[in-house]
Amino acid sequence: MGAKESLPGDGSAPEMHHYYSKFMRECPSGQLSLHEFKKLLGLQGLDPEGDLYIKRVFDIFDLNQDGFIDFLEFIAAINLVIRGKIDQKLKWYFKLYDADGNGCIDKKELLSIFTAIQAINGHTNMSAEEFTNMVFEKIDVNNDGELTLEEFINGVERDEDLLELITKSFDLSNVLKVIQSGRRHSI
Repeated sequence: MGAKESLPGDGSAPEMHHYYSKFMRECPSGQLSLHEFKKLLGLQGLDPEGDLYIKRVFDIFDLNQDGFIDFLEFIAAINLVIRGKIDQKLKWYFKLYDADGNGCIDKKELLSIFTAIQAINGHTNMSAEEFTNMVFEKIDVNNDGELTLEEFINGVERDEDLLELITKSFDLSNVLKVIQSGRRHSI
């Protein structure tokens, strides 16, 4: 395997085979649909906000935008969450928040994503409005009500409390642990 650095773990052949067999066991077609993705994670029957968030996550993992996550996209997702550097993760988070894809995050986008995440995780010590206002207060340097990728990454990297809060709130490790262990939730 030539692309050793870009694979989870050490990228060894046995490890790749392990991931591949788990993926194929969960998804024999080799193409994971949004419905199968939700089922795999035990996230069916969410409220509309939660559904929207899972769809955004799915769409970002679906690199070629064909409506399915294939094995290579699956490996890229695991790699990002488990071994990605903080700025790679922040770029990913930014993409997740930027719902309309215009290259900026506005308060409405951040509020809707954070509301969705609260609907799934259910544990935070501040409201979605408080979180959104605090993020903009801390890192919207030109006070234009929008965060560019640069403002977002620089602002979050400079503020350790915010970095920890964002990482915890939007941590997808649990999602990928479910995928990795191949555990299905029967609902």
